[in-house]
Amino acid sequence: MRHHDTYWLGIDCGGTYLKAGLYDSQCRELATEKRALHTLSPRPGYAERDMHQLWQTCAETLRSLLSHSEIRASQIKGIGISAQGKGLFLLDKEDRPLGNAILSSDRRALEIVQRWQQDGIPEKLYPHTRQTLWTGHPVSLLRWLKEHQPERYRQTGCVMMAHDYLRWCLTGVKAAEETNISESNLYSMVSRRYDPQLTQWLGIGEMDVALAPIVGPAEICGEITPQAAALTGLTAGTPVVGGLFDVVSTALCAGLQDEHTANAVMGTWAVTSVITDGLRQNEPHPYVYGRYVTPGQYIVHEASPTSSGNLEWLNAQWGNLSFDDINQQVASLPKAGSEVFFLPFLYGSNAGLEMTSAFYGMQALHTRAHLLQAVYEGVVFNHMTHLSRMRERFSEVKALRVTGGPARSAVWMQMLADVSGLNVELPRIDETGCAGAALAALVGTGVYPDFRSAQQVMRYAVQTLTPDPAAHAAYQRKYQQYQFLIEALQGFHARMKEQIP
Repeated sequence: MRHHDTYWLGIDCGGTYLKAGLYDSQCRELATEKRALHTLSPRPGYAERDMHQLWQTCAETLRSLLSHSEIRASQIKGIGISAQGKGLFLLDKEDRPLGNAILSSDRRALEIVQRWQQDGIPEKLYPHTRQTLWTGHPVSLLRWLKEHQPERYRQTGCVMMAHDYLRWCLTGVKAAEETNISESNLYSMVSRRYDPQLTQWLGIGEMDVALAPIVGPAEICGEITPQAAALTGLTAGTPVVGGLFDVVSTALCAGLQDEHTANAVMGTWAVTSVITDGLRQNEPHPYVYGRYVTPGQYIVHEASPTSSGNLEWLNAQWGNLSFDDINQQVASLPKAGSEVFFLPFLYGSNAGLEMTSAFYGMQALHTRAHLLQAVYEGVVFNHMTHLSRMRERFSEVKALRVTGGPARSAVWMQMLADVSGLNVELPRIDETGCAGAALAALVGTGVYPDFRSAQQVMRYAVQTLTPDPAAHAAYQRKYQQYQFLIEALQGFHARMKEQIP
């Protein structure tokens, strides 16, 4: 009977939704629940989240999950959380949320990052952190607060990211989970700890005392408090583990273990990841490294907020067409047959901080179907920018595993196979964030000795799409034209800078 079984809870806090799922000891999904999350944009370039509302939404989602699944809270033996990385969630010195959280897609710190680039700070940091500098990094946002909201900066008592904040709401324990904090520019990839030299270089040394202790993804770092139990319906005393950066959670669920398979995540962010052993010097690009769940391994990726979030925003402006309708309209056109291009840079770019989104090549003969096709192509071309760089480093990659909402579109995934020339593998697992978080809880509560053992029990079908050689040749021509357009616009922005006094 279900009431005699035991389960593990995974929570996933993304850019658009908060989700929660219940899983058995084989990481088989029993039930899931989700709620929409609201992004606040009080000024152009701002992306914020009400921290009180986020916790209320989380509690509501958990109550609903328990109600609809009809299991007792006492049957849940462990809890994990997966969430977006970067951004900034602050508590004040009295342990109260300090203003709204700032999300990773926020661009208010653009001038600060540009100034750091001119001063050579990224090159100084990279050997230590293995990170690039981005407007949505905690360090960029902290420096912005220091310069523009100094009183709020002085009131900071604890620096967190999304799943650290939710874990604190559940347990009352402050901690920074390692797979996430390792990609913050606050953490030394060599020493595996905070390095005060980094904050000194960035001009935010005052924040050293506000950094929470680092915990491992499967490390139990707290228990559900009576207060959280009353709000969520969970049982007080249920253990909560550190959790996972959502990119790590997805790679784990996609079955990545070595350098032969890449994982493309398609959501607000375009992320291409590969798992590797050890740090490597003298690489062709400044790849982003992060700690992985397996000792001695790292997740290496290229990323930018340039993926399917562009379609979601545009579709909202057009009246919210169904995903099936969009796919039918795109499939009705010849592959690579249009002169319309779309730059998927609504939330940022990987082609320069100044680059913004645009359609180019539109004429009166073009229809909404052509624009939708251009959005699909633009997102894929942008993923190709990251994939191409990754394949310079990981030459043994033979297949691309794709996760995220677009993986449900056969049209979009075939386009990705045709453009990349790689087999595209689609793991049939719906909620990788929730499942990965539950997997961390299974390891942390001793059901499995490590993540590799836990990973072996996951069973799901994998659909494989192979590239069409004729379409690949056509798309390669259009992809080259897309790159020419990017280069031309980079020249435009360079000339615009020359005019600034």
